[in-house]
Parts: sequence; structure tokens; C-alpha cells
Amino acid sequence: MEMLSVRNLGKIYKGMVSYEALSNIDLSIQRGEFVGIMGPSGSGKTTLLNMISTIDKPTTGEIRIDGKDPYALSQDQLALFRRRELGFVFQSFNLLNTLTVKENIVLPLTLDGAGLADMNEKVAVLSEKLGIAPILDKRTYEISGGQAQRTAIARALIHEPKLLLADEPTGNLDSKSAREVMEILEQRNREDQVTMLLVTHDAVAASYCSRVIFIKDGQLYNEIYCGENRTAFYQKIINVLSLLGGNGHEFPPVRV
Repeated sequence: MEMLSVRNLGKIYKGMVSYEALSNIDLSIQRGEFVGIMGPSGSGKTTLLNMISTIDKPTTGEIRIDGKDPYALSQDQLALFRRRELGFVFQSFNLLNTLTVKENIVLPLTLDGAGLADMNEKVAVLSEKLGIAPILDKRTYEISGGQAQRTAIARALIHEPKLLLADEPTGNLDSKSAREVMEILEQRNREDQVTMLLVTHDAVAASYCSRVIFIKDGQLYNEIYCGENRTAFYQKIINVLSLLGGNGHEFPPVRV
């Protein structure tokens, strides 16, 4: 079953000089897949993510999430759709530092008026899975970056979204924390069948996906599948990135 279908997608930014950020993108993600998107800076991968996440409207083409066209919804319906069907994880965590870890996690449920018992049960289960049960009562400034990102992942998963969208989720983390965060995402994908789409510069992070799509100059450039061996997949990702070109500094040094 297709969770995400992108057909003939294009985006042109109008201005003194119009700029075509994306053209003719076709993409399908099946339910339960974990797909990575990579490409040099300015390749259009964030534009693509922004359109899938309903933040930015396509110029041409269509997007279907679980069969629905989010752009056919009214503003109120879209806000509800975004809150209930999608989960978001960002590079900068986006946690509220006036709230505890637990309060941050239950925020989507609070907005939907969920009952306290239901919230407590969901937090207990999820925080155990993500290894953050001991820090639920801490404030966000009392925890490490890795713990903050796990908290953000818990908040993104608490309402059981159809699709989790992650934008550079390891960008602000050291390599050990980055690996732990990717292991958690991969595990939730595998065990709970959460469909995930990850935009990343980091080949190590991408190697946790089941498939990686490469974008160059606003167009699909290549895609590769993981298969059985993650180390071999990582090497394949590195090989495609070296063919992609772009500036050396755009891809972080190799982290294994």
C-alpha cells in the first residue's frame, strides 16, 4: 500500500529571476518503508520535504499522503491533517524549554484533548522504547543533545502518525549520539512499521534507511536499496555521493 505518492512534482520560485527548484519528481513510498533523501546543498531536497510536509505548495504535479491530497483541504482541515497524520523531527529539536521532557512529548495529544490516563500510558510505553524513561521529569536544558532528539522523536511518534518526516535529525549531534538516534528511528520503523522519510547530508545516517534517493539540480539522480549488508550499503552511498559532486564541505567527513 502506498503511503506517499508524488507525481510529476515541480516547484518554481517566482522573482526577478524565476528559479526552478524541482522538476518532474516522481516518487512512491510504501507503507512501512524508511527512505532517505540526499543531495548537495541547493539540490532541492528540502524543497521536496517542505512540499510533502504541506509547508510549501507545489507549482505543478500532485502529492498524495495515504490517498489524500493535503492541498485540497481547507486551512483548518490541513492543520488537523498535519497534526494527526504527520510527525516531524528537526535538526534543532524544537522543544519548549519551559516544559519538562514528558510535557513536550504529550503536546500533540494535549492539543487533541486526549485523556490523562491515555497520555500517561502512551508516554510510558514510548519513553521506554526510546530509552528516556528516567528523564521524563527533567527540563529540556538539563538533558543532552542526544536525549533532546529522542524526546523530539517521542513527540513526533506519540500520536502514531502515518508518515514521519525527519530533516537532518543528526545534524546537531556528535557521532555517538547520531548513531543512537538513527538506531532508534530504524528500530521504530522495523518494529512498529512507521513509514519514515529522512533528509540528510550524513552517509552514516542514510545507511540506516532501506532505500536512499539522490537529488541533483532539482531532479531525481539515482536511488539505491540497502539489501542485507549495511556496511556495503554505506559504501554504495559514499560512491554515489562522490559521483554527485558538489563541494567537499557539504558532506561531513566519513563517520563509521
